[in-house]
Amino acid sequence: MDLTRGGPFTDYLGVEIQDASGDRVLGTWTAAEHLHQPHGIVHGGAHAGVVETLASVGASIWFGDRGRVVGVNNSTDFYRAVGEGRLTSTATPVHRGRSQQVWVVETVDQQGRTVARGQVRLQNLANEHQT
Repeated sequence: MDLTRGGPFTDYLGVEIQDASGDRVLGTWTAAEHLHQPHGIVHGGAHAGVVETLASVGASIWFGDRGRVVGVNNSTDFYRAVGEGRLTSTATPVHRGRSQQVWVVETVDQQGRTVARGQVRLQNLANEHQT
């Protein structure tokens, strides 16, 4: 399984993963119209989706063949409305433990201004033979 691909939802969001490791994930995406809410700006759910996607990719790579990871909490704050342009999101780990991980993801616009910042807590689910 290619953990850096992200899956169909990642495709819908338009996230292009530029770099991915267990220490950092970098993705770029466009504030496309299909991600807008009625006021013409990117919907908060799209931001939260990008946050969880990049955190999950990094956490999965780090956990590797020991099992899989699932998000159990996503808290995303929105700082700047954006309706167009290219966005860059970077995920880095805050905590990587035996049973859970916490990753923070910051999204900036083309001018480097913070647009959104989220934190995701993920549960590490070990393979059955490793419990």
